[in-house]
Amino acid sequence: MTAPSTTASTDIRIAAIDIGSNSVRQIVADVSPTGQIRVVDEMKAMPRLGEGLEATGSLSTTAIDAAVTAVQRMVTLAGQLGAERIEIVATSAVRDAANGADFTEQVQALTGRSVRILSGEEEALLCFRSALAHFELGAGRTVVMDIGGGSLELVLAKDGLIERVASLPFGAVRLTERFLSPKVTPRRVRALREHVRDGLRRSVPVKDWRGAQVIGSGGTFTNLAGIVLSRQHVAVRSPHGTRVTRVELEHVLDWLQRLESHERAHVPGLNPARADIIVAGLAVAAEVLSRFDPRDLLASAYGIREGLLLEAARVTPVVADPGVARERSVREFAERCHYEEPHARQVQALSLQLFDALAPRLQLGADDRRLLADAALLHDVGYHINYEKHHKHSFHLISHAELLGMTPAQQIVVAHVARYHRGTSPKTKHRGFAQLDRATRDRVVKLAALLRFADGMDRGHVAAVGALRVKLTSDALRVSVVEAEGATNVRLECWGASRKRQLLEEVLGRPIIVVAPDGTEISADDDGDGE
Repeated sequence: MTAPSTTASTDIRIAAIDIGSNSVRQIVADVSPTGQIRVVDEMKAMPRLGEGLEATGSLSTTAIDAAVTAVQRMVTLAGQLGAERIEIVATSAVRDAANGADFTEQVQALTGRSVRILSGEEEALLCFRSALAHFELGAGRTVVMDIGGGSLELVLAKDGLIERVASLPFGAVRLTERFLSPKVTPRRVRALREHVRDGLRRSVPVKDWRGAQVIGSGGTFTNLAGIVLSRQHVAVRSPHGTRVTRVELEHVLDWLQRLESHERAHVPGLNPARADIIVAGLAVAAEVLSRFDPRDLLASAYGIREGLLLEAARVTPVVADPGVARERSVREFAERCHYEEPHARQVQALSLQLFDALAPRLQLGADDRRLLADAALLHDVGYHINYEKHHKHSFHLISHAELLGMTPAQQIVVAHVARYHRGTSPKTKHRGFAQLDRATRDRVVKLAALLRFADGMDRGHVAAVGALRVKLTSDALRVSVVEAEGATNVRLECWGASRKRQLLEEVLGRPIIVVAPDGTEISADDDGDGE
C-alpha cells in the first residue's frame, strides 16, 4: 500500500532488487511497522537472463553483462535515496544456470552486495507474503500463482494458512523458447498447454481445491488485466485487484495467439516488451484455472519485491477476513489524508440511512451500498490538497490510491461518487465521467445524489442530525429530521440538505420535502452546490 504522506520516524527505507528470468526490477520504499509500503522509486531493466537457458543450460555473456550493469545502477540509486537495507535476490534463471555462481560473483565484485538465490519454495513464499498483505485471505481456500520467466510458483492456502507449495518449470520465457519459437501458432500453443496440463496433474492435487479463489502475481497478470480493462474502456492507474473471468482469459489468449509478434506489440493494455512471451504466460494461467476451476482470477500488481520488503522489515501481514482489508485500507488512506473523521462518519451514516430506505426504488444492491459507504468516508480527502475544488482533488486522490479489497472499476466508481458530492452534477461533457459505460454512469449519478443530500445534512459539521425518517410517496419524498442527543438546532442542516436536493429529485422523479423536528417544511433559496 502506498501513502501520500511523509515518512514516519518508525518507517525503514528498504531497496528490494529481484533478478528474474525476464527482467531485473527494483523498488525503494518506506515500510512501516504495520506493513504499509510507500514507494519512493522504482527501476526496471529487461536483460532476459533466461533467454537461451533452456537450450544451453547457461546464462549468455550478453545477458550477464546487461543484468550486472542494471543491478549496479540500482544499488547506486538505492544508496543515493538513503536505503538502510538493500536486498538482492535471484530466481529461476540464476538458480538453474550452470554459471549462476559466476553471475552472482560479478554482482558482488561490482556492488559489494551479495545475491541470495531463492529456491522455488522461497520464491513462492515471498509471493504469498505479498498476497497476504494485499488481499483478504482469511476465509476459504486460495491459490496464489506467480508466473515468472523461468518458473511457475503455486501456494495453496486455507484460511490464510499455507497447506502446499509447488515450483514448476513453466515460466513464460522458458516455454516460449521451447514451444513457441520462432513463431506462435495455435497448434504450438496446444502442445504447450498439454505439457503444462500434464505437469500440473502430476504435481498439484485438486481434491478440496475446486473453486478456490485464485490470485495471479507477475507481469502476465497485470498485462492480462490491462488488456481486459482496455477492451472494457476502463481507465485506471493500476490493474491491481482486477477480476478476469476464465472466459475472458481464453478469449484474450485465443486472440493474441493468432497475431504476429509485431501486432501484439500494439495491443492496448499490453506492454510491448512482453509481446513475445505473453502467449506462453497466458497459456500457463489458463491451465492453472482449468485445474482449479475458479469463477475468475484476481490480478495482483504485487509480488516478490513487495514480499521481500515486508520480510526485510520483519513485518508479518495480518490475515484479513472478507471486507476487513478493504475497510482498513479505506480508513488508513483517509487518515493519511488527514480527513475530518466526525464529519465523514456522520455523512456516511446518513448516506446509508437514505440508501437503505431508497435502494429498492433506485434498483441498487449490496455492492452499491459498500461503494457509497467508502465514497462517503473519503468524499472530503481533497482537503489534503486545499479547499478550493476539493471535490476534484478527492477524485484524483482516490483514483490514484492503492485501496485493497476493491477492483479498479469499483475504485473508479468511488472516486466519481466522491467527486460529485458537490459542484456541478455529473455530465457527459466531463471526460472521466463520459468514459464510463452507461450502467456505471447511472450508478454514479444515483450514489452521488444520495451522498450530496447526506453531506448537506451535516452542513455545520457538528453531527446535529441523529436520524432521518424517509417516506416515499407517488407525489414526493418526505425526509423528516430527528435531532441528535444534545443538539439544539438542526435548521442549518435542514437548509443544507434542501439546498443539495436537486440531483436526488431528478433521480427519483419527484420533489423532496425536508421536515424539521418541529414539523416545519424547509426550503432553500436556491439549488446551489453547497460546500
